[in-house]
Formats: sequence, C-alpha cells, structure tokens
Amino acid sequence: MKRLRRTTNWLPIDPYIVLLLATVGIAALLPARGTAAHAASGASTAAIALLFFLYGVRLSTREALDGLKHWRLHVTVLACTFLIFPLLGIAAGGLVPVLLNQPLYQGLLFLTLVPSTIQSSIAFTSIARGNVPAAICAGSFSSLVGIILTPLLAAALLGSSGGGFSGHSLVTIVVQLLVPFAAGQVLRPWIGGFVARHKKVLGLVDRGSILLVVYTAFSEGMVRGIWHQVSPVRLGGLLVVEALLLAVMLALTWYGSRALGFSREDRIALQFAGSKKSLASGLPMASVLFGAHASLAVLPLMLFHQMQLMVCAVIAKRRARDPEARQEGAERAPATASRTAVGTATRSR
Repeated sequence: MKRLRRTTNWLPIDPYIVLLLATVGIAALLPARGTAAHAASGASTAAIALLFFLYGVRLSTREALDGLKHWRLHVTVLACTFLIFPLLGIAAGGLVPVLLNQPLYQGLLFLTLVPSTIQSSIAFTSIARGNVPAAICAGSFSSLVGIILTPLLAAALLGSSGGGFSGHSLVTIVVQLLVPFAAGQVLRPWIGGFVARHKKVLGLVDRGSILLVVYTAFSEGMVRGIWHQVSPVRLGGLLVVEALLLAVMLALTWYGSRALGFSREDRIALQFAGSKKSLASGLPMASVLFGAHASLAVLPLMLFHQMQLMVCAVIAKRRARDPEARQEGAERAPATASRTAVGTATRSR
C-alpha cells in the first residue's frame, strides 16, 4: 500500500480511474443480461437520481451567487466551459474519419459540453497559490449552470446521434436530473448539515453509484456488440486529440486571462476551472442522454479526466515554485512574523 501511495504521488493517477477501468473490465467479462440487465438498469436509474439529489443538497446556491461579485472571472470561466470548449469540439469533427470514428467523436463532443469540476479545481488552485474562493465559486456556478445547459447543448449539437431530444427524452432528463437536483436544493436547509457531517460515507455512495452507472452502460454496450467500433488505432487517435484539446484550453485560459488583465491569483483559478471537465456530472448525464450508446460516449470523458489530473498536477506544482509565487510568499512572511511578535508581546504582558 505504501509503495502504491508513493507511486501515486509521483505519477498522479486517480485511484478512482483504476476502479472505473476495473468496472469496465468486469462489464466486459461478465455483462449483465436478461433479468440481471433489467435490474441493473433500474438500479442505475435510481443511482442517477440519488446522485443529483445529493448534488443539489451539497451545492450552495448562495455561495455560487455571491461569487457573481467577481463576475468577470466567472463569465470567462463559463465562456471557456460552455462556448470555447464546444466550438473546439465542433471543429474536431473535421478529424472524422482520419483520427476518430463517428461514435468516438460524439463522445468527444459530449465531453466538451460537460460542466467544470469543483474539488480538483480547488485543490490545484490552492497548490498553485491562486484565488481559492474564486475557484470554489467558479466550479459551483459552472455545475449549477451545467445541470440545465449541458442537456440543452447536447440536444442542439448531437441531435439524433445522442439519442435525440424527443418528448420522452425531455421527460427523462427532467425526472432523472432536474427534479432530484431541485429537491436537494429545497431540502438543503434541513438536511445540508447532515450531509456535510457524513461527507465521507456519502462520498462512497456517490462513487459507488457512478461505478454502477458505468457497469450498466458498458454491459449494455458489450451485449449490443458496439465495442468492435473501437480499434487500438482509433483509441490512439482519441488520446492525441484529447491531448491537443487540453493543451489548447490550458494555453487559452492562461494567456487569454493575462490579456484580459486578471491578476496572477485569478489567472490560476481561471486556468484550472476553465480547462477541466467533471467526470462526476458527465457520467450520469451521458447515461441519461445516450442510453444504449453511453459506453462509447463516456470513454473520451474518462480518458480526459485522468489526463487533466496528471497535467494539472504538474502545472500546479510549477506555478507554486515560479518567481511570482516566491515573491508573494516572501512578502507575506514579514507580515506574518510581525503579527506573531505582536501576539507574543501581548501575551507576555
């Protein structure tokens, strides 16, 4: 275990991605069929509703709205997440069929429509000595907007290839995503404290629910035989495209925010919140929107998630060591020492 932790610290591989890949392997070897498939599908539907209910309970609308005081930064993050990312996704359509096939491209396009992350954006912003409160608000506001905007963008850009946007799919989105989320928001004043106190246990519920969603989606994909559409060459092409996508967004968020006049702390928060995509939100959304084709739709998101963690971990550590960060740390040190000396003198009196 210690050796695994040392390896994880050196090469930031998310252990949860390992669990997701193991779940995919189990689905490939032991896919649910017949009655078991119906049971897994029903459990997956309930799990998605539970996930979005808990998202609604946890997400502080007040904090997200309070963050609008720094509206320029949050508008920029939203533009990166729901405008620039989708435009790059649409442009990637020109790579079909050279690097991507149509199913993988649909998954890549869906990836560009997913909201930003919260936890990892905050963590990397903190490591890089950026504006942590701004990262909290940016991630929260992006998740709040994405609950509604991601399905609408998917309907507009994916159309029938994403399962369509018929009356039935609209009802499904409302019942499985919006109603549980709204219920969580309404009940937040009464059960928010309970959820916060049992954060670790409910976190396991979250992750277990997503594993169930992934198992159900990949099982259905195996039974339908859709995995013959993914060859090693296509998978390599997808990784290349995703690496380019991440590199472009990291560059745009960093140098673009400089051109817009943001401070260093705000640029760090903007880069990490504006260049990343949420696996926790995207996986259940894909299950609802894509149905039987969800397994191929979530593959690009799973790969991009791990890629962004590894790259952003390296960037965050470099940002923390750059001259500006050291200079700010040196400027804070005398002030901290002065406050400590005053406190000591006061106590000695």
